[in-house]
Formats: sequence, structure tokens, C-alpha cells
Amino acid sequence: MAPAAARQGGSLCRAACRQLLFGLLVLILFCDACKKVTFNVPSKLEAGMLVGRVNLKECLKSAEHISSSDPDFRILEDGSVYTTNIISLSSEEKTFTILLKDIQRHEEKKIHVNLLSHQKKTHKTRHTRDTVLRRTKRRWAPIPSSMMENSLGPFPMQIQQVQSDTAQNYAIYYSASGPGFDRDPKGLFYIERETGNIFATGPVDREQYPKFEIVCYATTADGYSPEKPLPHTIKIEDDNDNAPCFTQDLFEFVVPEHCKPGTVVGKVIAEDRDEIYTLHTTLRYRIVTEQPSLPKMFSVHRESGVITTLTPQLDREMVGKHILLIEVRDMAGQPFGLCNTGTVVIKVGDINDNAPYFGHSSYETKVQENLVKVEILRIPCLDKDEPNSPAWNCRFSIVKGNEDNHFDITTDGRTNEGVLCVIKGLDYETTNLRILEITVFNEIPYAVVPYSSTLAQSTCTVRVIVLDDDEGPVFKPCLLPITINGCGTVGTVIGKYLAEDPETGNSEGISYRIAPGQCNWITIDENTGELRTAKLFDKAMTGRQCNITVLAVDRSGKTGTGTVFATVGACDKYYPTMTPTEFTICRDRKPVYITAVTPNESPYSAPFRFDISDRSMGSGWQTTQNDATSIYLSPRSDIPFGIYKIPISVRDNAGRQGTSMVTVNYCDCTTPSDCVRDPDSHISPAVTLGVWAILAMILGSLLLLLILITLCGCYGTGAVSKHVTDDLANQNLIISNTEAPGEEVMDPNIIPLQAATVNSCDHGVGMGTIGHEVKTGGQSFEMSKGGHQTLESGRGYGQSTMEQGRYSYSEWQNFMHSRLGEESIRGHTLIKN
Repeated sequence: MAPAAARQGGSLCRAACRQLLFGLLVLILFCDACKKVTFNVPSKLEAGMLVGRVNLKECLKSAEHISSSDPDFRILEDGSVYTTNIISLSSEEKTFTILLKDIQRHEEKKIHVNLLSHQKKTHKTRHTRDTVLRRTKRRWAPIPSSMMENSLGPFPMQIQQVQSDTAQNYAIYYSASGPGFDRDPKGLFYIERETGNIFATGPVDREQYPKFEIVCYATTADGYSPEKPLPHTIKIEDDNDNAPCFTQDLFEFVVPEHCKPGTVVGKVIAEDRDEIYTLHTTLRYRIVTEQPSLPKMFSVHRESGVITTLTPQLDREMVGKHILLIEVRDMAGQPFGLCNTGTVVIKVGDINDNAPYFGHSSYETKVQENLVKVEILRIPCLDKDEPNSPAWNCRFSIVKGNEDNHFDITTDGRTNEGVLCVIKGLDYETTNLRILEITVFNEIPYAVVPYSSTLAQSTCTVRVIVLDDDEGPVFKPCLLPITINGCGTVGTVIGKYLAEDPETGNSEGISYRIAPGQCNWITIDENTGELRTAKLFDKAMTGRQCNITVLAVDRSGKTGTGTVFATVGACDKYYPTMTPTEFTICRDRKPVYITAVTPNESPYSAPFRFDISDRSMGSGWQTTQNDATSIYLSPRSDIPFGIYKIPISVRDNAGRQGTSMVTVNYCDCTTPSDCVRDPDSHISPAVTLGVWAILAMILGSLLLLLILITLCGCYGTGAVSKHVTDDLANQNLIISNTEAPGEEVMDPNIIPLQAATVNSCDHGVGMGTIGHEVKTGGQSFEMSKGGHQTLESGRGYGQSTMEQGRYSYSEWQNFMHSRLGEESIRGHTLIKN
């Protein structure tokens, strides 16, 4: 833009300076100078109007005292300067001082504030040929403009000026577009075509239009644009024109009674439409009134609006509702701030701070005997807590006198009364008076609150008088459990079920029958009450059960009932047995595996318990339990080889016992197949002969041997002394290591006798008419007297026959008596092997 005529240069310079001061208004408001601050204001200021803001912390960080030297102005904590009265600036300038004090540090600072009033400006038209004598600062990119909300003018009011350096070379014309210019709200602003001054034509509501984003243009007369379009923002400065409002017309809260001080009741919330983060929206709360007014129960936090309790004395039974009137004020609660009020209703919630109690300490009622499920008494319950709440609802309990459970007590939810009922018939003959002790309590536990003590539980006594009634027979017991043997036949007696007259206590004149429609398992004798089976039960019915109702009728026709609970038991006619029963054990004494079986079902089945029933066998054999149905059998120690018959008893789970005979062939073998028992062979002596029998045989053999030696010695001595001189030459004593007979034994005059032997288990003793043998271990001694044969030693297993021994001895004795008197001893041979 080319400058105007030289004669206009001075006036244009002064106008530019004034516009510069006005355009820098926002920067001036936040000036951080500590000595002097200047505000550009209208010539007339209304009361409560924001003049500007001063950065107090830049001057003194902790100012405890803020004051103004001019009472027409008030300074807030954030540095905002407000008018307190209507001010008209008679001159273009007004000055006052802000005083800051830090009492603790004893610091004091002052800020000088200078107010400049707007002056009416005269605008001159620039001509295209005007020139500027000197270069000015480029102004095509000014700082954002600002305008006070609800400004009072005067209008039109200049708010900014835009200029281009190209005006030195061209005739520049300025224009603008955007909201407030050519868009709604149209006509709110305009720009001077020649100067670039932007004016406002009227006040603006910031809450409606917080800012205006416009675009400025600089062009020449022929439409040339030497500058790019300039985006420009006009910000509307907030005015405290909106009072804060609560978000609700009515706030309602509930707080439990007797709560601790500081308990949060609730929070009230208010909103302000003014600009956030300013004093215009810095809200403070306070309680204006409280009903009831005394004592004060609540407080509100000034900044957050949180309501809390002051004392623990909130009592719902005293005051159930409190009403608060709360004020909210902006400007941090300053008196000149805008305010509003709201209502808060606080209900006191009930807790169980009042224990229930009975109206009377004792009650009395009557009831006919044998009545069931009848109401006999209603007991009122009193409670001061809120009705129909858990703290008011009563619950009753019979703590004494109802050990047999004849009574029950419930609560009538509508009246809160205790309803006492008889649920099992009472017997007058047993007792005609029942005394019950009843207590009462609430659904929730009793709460011990401040300034109170623990209360004892309320109790009352109820006397129940039982009235006599002529009643029918009574079964004892009422329910009779019986078990029917599944193997039983029809008509088997399984028990007896009797009823008695409660008046007399006996069963005379009472008849019995089974009620119709019952299962046909049993019958009952009409006169004796004896129970018998009425059918056969198969295996499939084992475990089945049936309730059978039995009727008892006395002479007067009154009836009593009882129940037989019948269960079909398992058929238990079989005893557990062993399988198999014959085994072979070799010298390694490896145990044999024995199993018990039974066709019965539980409980007459496994697990089984095994025992050796013969104690003598138990000393040589042992059993080891393998599982519930089997054992291992083995010898305990070194016992003789042989065949053993061992009785083993098997007891089932129900205690029924069966005995099986197990045969074990204890054989001197390596494998059981090497030891095959001959069915025609004799049983081993170790098995057929006991210890005492073996000892008796040995002693008898020794005694017989002693008798023979004695007889031989007596008769032999006499014969030798008589005939030795006559036939001495024919007598010979032969010593030989062979078993062959000597020469003299072949004498035909000597009658040969058949030899007999006696055998025992471990030692064999042989006796005969002409010889005697003693066998011990592996050696044998044999004596022969004449004859043609020798007696042979008998070794092996078998049973000796004592009768043969006796016969041979008698024959030998008769022969010796007849021969000793006539002949001498012809020869004698002793053979030792």
C-alpha cells in the first residue's frame, strides 16, 4: 500500500500508535511487569466489570494479603481487577496501585496500574499516490484479536487493524470474510477498505460465539493480491454473566443412623456456562439452612460439594429426614460472585439399634391332646425400628421345653407376631403341662451404637395345659422296621407288632388288620399281632422295601395306626466254601493260592475272613490274606513230608461261617508234577499216626526186646552148663561179615519159624523166633538161632502188626522149652552189618 501525502504522515503515525495499544490489550492484561501495568478501557466502567488481569505470582509468589489503593477497584487472588462502583474517566488516564504482602516472609510489593480510556479516532482516506516518507513495521500477521463479552461500546468499536508492507508500493484495499462478516451472525464486524481497521458493531455473547475465525485479504484496485489471505481469530473474552446452577432440582441421599463422623452422605454438583478454568467457573458451596436447625448434623466441602456427617448422633427414631438448603457461588465464593441454591433431602437409614421385646413375660394356653398342626397361641413382638425392615422383622425360637419337637413357632409377616403351633400330638397320660421358654430376635444382628450398651435377649414363658381325651390304641413303636429272609417260606414268622391302650397301658381287647391297598408281602394275626410272610421271594426282590400300614381297633371301635417298614433280605442259605481243596507243596515250601466262593449276595458275601480251625495244624501251617476272597497257605517250619488234611473256616461279611477241608501233599520234590499220589497207597505215618502212638510203639518194641534178651539169657545158661562136656566138639562160634548162615544152621532138626518185623516212623525194631534186629539210622544188628533162614531187617513206611510179633514170640518160647532140655546149643552165629 503506497503512503498518503506527506502532510498526512504525522497524523497517520499517531493513529497507528493508538491502534497498536488497543491491539495489544490481551497481552497487557497478562503483563508480568511488577512495577507498572496499563489497561485500555472504555471511558465509562460499570460496577462489577472486569478491567483486566495482572500476573501477581510473577511479582510475589506467595501473597497473603492483596489490596487496592483505590476503593473503586477490587483485586482477586488470580489477579483479576474488578470495578466495585460505576466509574467515568474524565481524563484519558487513571492510575492506582495494587499492594501485595507476604506476612511470614515480611515481603511487600507494589504494582502500578494505569487505565487509558478510548478516544474517538478520525480516519482519513488514503490516495493512491500518497507516499510514506519512512518505512513502517510489517503488520500483515497481527496477534489474535479479543473483544470483551457483552461490551457496552461505544459502537462501532475498533478491535484490530491489519496492514500490509506492500502498501508502500501499491494502493491496497482490505476486505474480510467469515462468521460475523458475510456469514451468521452477519454484520457483527466490518473492516475499513482503505485502513484495514476491524470494528465491532455490537455486543457478543461468548457462550454463543466463543470466537470468530475470519480471513483477511489485501488487493490492489485491479484485483491483484500481493499478500496471501490472512487467517485471523477474534476471541471473545468471558464476562461473568452466567450464575452457576445445580444439575438437579432436588438431591436425595440416604445415610445410616449412628454412622461415624465424616461419613460421606453424597455429593451435590453445579455447573457454570462461563469459561472454564477461570474465576467465573470457580465454584464454592455452603449450607445456608438445615432442618432441623439444631444440632448441626452435616457439612459440605466448599470446593467439591461432598456432604459429610458431623456427629454420630443421627437417630432415625428421633428424626428420620433432614433438609439442607445449599448455595453455590462462582468467583471462588466472593460476595460479588453469582450464586444459586439447591435443596438436599437426607433420609436416615435404619439399623438394628432397637432390640425386639415381648409385651408380657409369661403367657398361658390350652390344647387338646393328640391334636396336630393347630395354632394354640399368638405372641406379640414390639420393635421400634422401621416396620417391615430386616431390623424390625422378628424371629422366634423355643429354647427350652421342646426337646421332643412337639411345638413349632413361626412369624406372621403382617403383624410381626409369633404363632405357636403343635406339630406332634401331645399325650395327656405322659404329661398334662408343658412349659416353654421362647426368645425373640431380628433378621439381622443387633447393632451396638455409641452411648448404648449390649441388651439382654428378651424371653417369655408359655404354659401349655394339655387336656385329656379318650384316644384309640397306639402302636409302639410307630414305625417298625423288619427284614424278611429271602429264602423263607410262606407263613414264616418274621415278628410281632402290638398296640396298646394309652389309658390302661395294655393290649387286651385290641384286634389287628392290615389296611387295604397295601403290598401283599405279610399278614398279621388278628388277635396276637404276629407277622408272617404271605409269599415267596425270589432273588430279584432282594433289597426291595415296602411301607405297610397296620390298623389296631379297640372294643369301643377307636382305631390306631402303625407302619411296618419291610425289607426283603438276601437269601443266605449258602455258606462260603473253598475251591479247589487239594494241593501239592514241594520242598521249597512255595505257598498255594486258595479262593473262597459263595452264591450269596451282600451282606452274606465277601470280604471273607480265613482261619485254621485245628490248633495242632495251626502250629505247623500259616495263612496270609491276599484279597477279600483268597489267601496263601504255606508251612510254618520244617515239618515231615506227608499228606495233611487242614480244616480252614471261612467267615463272610455277615459273620456266617463255613469250614472246608483242604488236603495238602507236602512232598520231597522239586516240582508238584514229580510227586504223584497213589490212590491205593497207605497214608504216611506222619499223618495216620500221632506222636503218642509212635512213642507207644517204640516203647512196646523196647520192652519186648528186653523180655526176649532176659529169657534167652536164662535158658541159654542152663543148657550150656548141662551139655557142654558132652558135645563140646560140635559147638562153634563163627564170626562173619556176610549175611549167609553158618554150617550148623542148616540142621534139619531145627524147625524154621517165620520172622516178623515191627516198624516205626524213624527207628525199626524186628523180632522173631530165631533172630532179633535193632535198626538205628543206617545200621542193623541181627541174631539168629539155628534154622535155615535169617530174619531180614524191615525198612520203609507202614504200620507194624503187634499181633504177629506176639504170635512169633509164643511159638519161639514153646520151641525153646522143648529143645533146651534135650539138646545143647548146636551153633550160634552173630552177624554184624
